[in-house]
Amino acid sequence: MAMRTLRLLACALALLGGGATAVHAQQDYPSRPVRIIVPFPAGGGVDVLIRAVAAELSKRWGQAVVIDNRGGAGSLIGAEAVARSAPDGYTLMATINQTLTSNRFLYKSLPYDPDKSFAPVALMTTSDQFLIANPSVPAKDLRELVAAVRAQPGTLAYGSFGNGSQPHLVYELLKAKASLDITHVPYKGVAPVMTGLVGGEIQLATGSASVAGELLKAGKIKPLAVAGAKRSTLFPDVPTTAEQGYPQLRAAVWYALVAPAGTPEAVIERIAADVKATLGEPEFARKNATARGLEVNAGGPAELRQAIRDDVAVTREMVQAAGVKPE
Repeated sequence: MAMRTLRLLACALALLGGGATAVHAQQDYPSRPVRIIVPFPAGGGVDVLIRAVAAELSKRWGQAVVIDNRGGAGSLIGAEAVARSAPDGYTLMATINQTLTSNRFLYKSLPYDPDKSFAPVALMTTSDQFLIANPSVPAKDLRELVAAVRAQPGTLAYGSFGNGSQPHLVYELLKAKASLDITHVPYKGVAPVMTGLVGGEIQLATGSASVAGELLKAGKIKPLAVAGAKRSTLFPDVPTTAEQGYPQLRAAVWYALVAPAGTPEAVIERIAADVKATLGEPEFARKNATARGLEVNAGGPAELRQAIRDDVAVTREMVQAAGVKPE
């Protein structure tokens, strides 16, 4: 009986010690600069948002929060770097749904496991995508675009930021549904896509209000449709894809923060709580999210896990419908 009592006491002390260690880890973090890798070139929507978030986190933590852009290969390069990093909370990744959902369907092999290589931290924002065009395109909406491409097949090109990106899936699905001939031109990120679209290197693309909004307002590009369930509050005159006869064309982008798998739960909780608090500041949210057409989610690990599950299901259907094969 005495031995059993001693064992129970030892277990209790171990549990208390573990709890104390977790609390200490949360309170002590961060004790040095934190690096956030963005697997896309600078200037894209997630890059702009995370730079604003990082500035606020730096104030809260009293440590530098550095953004490291590792663009290329449809986010594979940056994602691999994060997956191989030490799981200590000092290397994070801010990315879009492509990295965690659609890449698994577009590549025969990945340098990371989208389900096992990362620990979800925070779901930050979501936004429906616009189908957008260079002003030279002879169409004012999606219906007219389909007619124009059928009249002159092979004369237009769309830009994407890699296989599995939203524009890639959306336009391949459109091509399959409407039997269209449109050329795919991949870029290293959404910012180069916007530059190519404005400059006329490509004629079509997709973009969220946060990325394309100012260009739309300036008339440098034009909207053809919103690939979502409802019209945009910033551009209410632009009809949805469903209104124009293509309800299958649905594309939303969300911005998320993840850590390498194995990062201590206490550290993840600290980061998630501080990101949520930052996004919850009304003035910060207005300036850096809602004014740019982003809906603030400020969800933690559980919300991000659910978003990944939901998006994987939708993306699987789009990939199959578009007939896109892994490369």
